[in-house]
Amino acid sequence: MAAETVILIFAKAPVPGEVKTRLIPALGEQGAAMLHTALVERTITTAQATRLDVVLCCAPDATHNFFTDCAEDFDIVLAEQSDDANLGARMLGSLNEALLTWRRVLLIGADCPALDKRHLLEAAEKLATHDVVLTPADDGGYVLIGASQTRPTMFAGIDWGTEHVLAQQHAALNHAGLSAHNLPMLWDVDRPDDLARLKTLKPPLEFFWPI
Repeated sequence: MAAETVILIFAKAPVPGEVKTRLIPALGEQGAAMLHTALVERTITTAQATRLDVVLCCAPDATHNFFTDCAEDFDIVLAEQSDDANLGARMLGSLNEALLTWRRVLLIGADCPALDKRHLLEAAEKLATHDVVLTPADDGGYVLIGASQTRPTMFAGIDWGTEHVLAQQHAALNHAGLSAHNLPMLWDVDRPDDLARLKTLKPPLEFFWPI
């Protein structure tokens, strides 16, 4: 399976004021950027523990020092997300490009430190019998989407950043004729109320900011 599956990690450059903006009231711009950095690094470590291929998909491009440091420190391949403003369009582009090389693609962000090696391997396994797999988040979104094939309309009509994302995603997949399977629900870190959950992580998140 390792030769057939790739994990794409979507990540923004950790520019203060431009990442984790909903956490800025609790952490400040610098603190939110520091947390984002720690989450991306943890996600890379988790993905590489699967021994599947891993690519870090960078935004707005791969030139930021953080990304070049990741390439060196983690020996990870860098790619660039498209410059489309719509998240669905960017994900579809990355999925399509990856499927030219791999048979199965898992796409994750860096917002779910609860995601572990077992979740990723289960998602890859389920793609043997489903076109798409999703790991729901408890806020109504999802933290992972995997695909063995795509359709141009598979991300149509989704109000990103709302509690309707998962339901709308399933509707779009159904309309596109793709079979989908939900994996067990996890939680992500988007709002100040989510910060307390970071203290429950094992291993703990390497984040040196008071939470």
